Amino acid sequence: MTTSPEQPGRDTKPPKPVRDASLSPDGKWRSFPKVPNLVQYVSTGTYFGRVKIKGKVFRESLNTSVFTSAKLRLGDFIKKKVKRSDRPVTGTVAEARVLYETEMNGDHTIKETSKIYRRKCIRALIRSWPGLEEMRPDKITETDCREWAARFAANYSVSVFNNTLSTLRMILTHAGLGHDDNPARNVKRLGVKPKELHLPESGEFSRILNVVETSGAGRARYCADFIRFLAFSGCRLGEARQVRWQDVNFEKMEIRVPNSKSAKTTSKPDFRFVPIIQPMHDLLTRLNATKPTPESPVCSVGECEKSLTRACKLLGIHRITHHDLRHLFATRCIESGVDIPTVSRWLGHVDGGALAMKTYGHLRNEHSQAMAQKVKF
Repeated sequence: MTTSPEQPGRDTKPPKPVRDASLSPDGKWRSFPKVPNLVQYVSTGTYFGRVKIKGKVFRESLNTSVFTSAKLRLGDFIKKKVKRSDRPVTGTVAEARVLYETEMNGDHTIKETSKIYRRKCIRALIRSWPGLEEMRPDKITETDCREWAARFAANYSVSVFNNTLSTLRMILTHAGLGHDDNPARNVKRLGVKPKELHLPESGEFSRILNVVETSGAGRARYCADFIRFLAFSGCRLGEARQVRWQDVNFEKMEIRVPNSKSAKTTSKPDFRFVPIIQPMHDLLTRLNATKPTPESPVCSVGECEKSLTRACKLLGIHRITHHDLRHLFATRCIESGVDIPTVSRWLGHVDGGALAMKTYGHLRNEHSQAMAQKVKF
């Protein structure tokens, strides 16, 4: 008589426990044999794409917990990673920097002044990061970039830091690193806070002009006139240098001013027209008495920074710069009742007054409150 396997007394081995084949050894990830490269994070249910390229594993969230949606997004994830991995990486950062500079120099849409500034950012980057140019781009880590950023931000202004960081990003991009693989992309730019304006009152402005004119310097009178021209026109420094007498129209009471911040790729006009206010008319009438040629510049000098600094120091008032005189023009216009969109056009802005509102909006509020006190019932 035979004994069945189930009968007691026969030696039988207990079955081995079968682990869920779709789970990773630590139980955190679930894989799907029928859908390669798709995994799910068990604790949240979120699906991820996972692919191995050239020995390196890439895993990225597909931002969904729906299986059908994850399968649809998986193909785009794989194509993106494979495409980026095909880009060759240059040998050193120096080689990538040469590629970046070559492309920049040959780009006809970038103005020469912008190219000069970018070259300064490159020099600042190399000077502040010793040994950078000898490094392999794919060996630079996010930690390396953050350590450089901490050092650089401590010694340079916010705008210089942000522009130099952008330069580093572009160099590594030209090295062949994709957006997600570029370690400098994870370093945040610094926020640009509005500048607190310290502008002279009417009496202080007159005293500044008097100190400059009576300094005894050979071109003191010309420097004072240049200060007046900047304050009465709102021109940027580079714009004021380019204004010629042929740009001055006494009949229409306006000055044709070249827009120095007109990008080549935009439709922004190369010139704008600034009205000749009464103080500017008095200045131009006096300067025109010498019968200058139409091609000659209106201002005999192109800078007065040292004269301004000296005058403010002697008078014990807050130092002002060339650009502060542009702010002074805008402030006086708004305080005189000119609406901000109009002032914005005079300054050469093309944003409809958004930047001017951000910079000078408080003046409009103060003016509005002052006018409200005159309302009577």
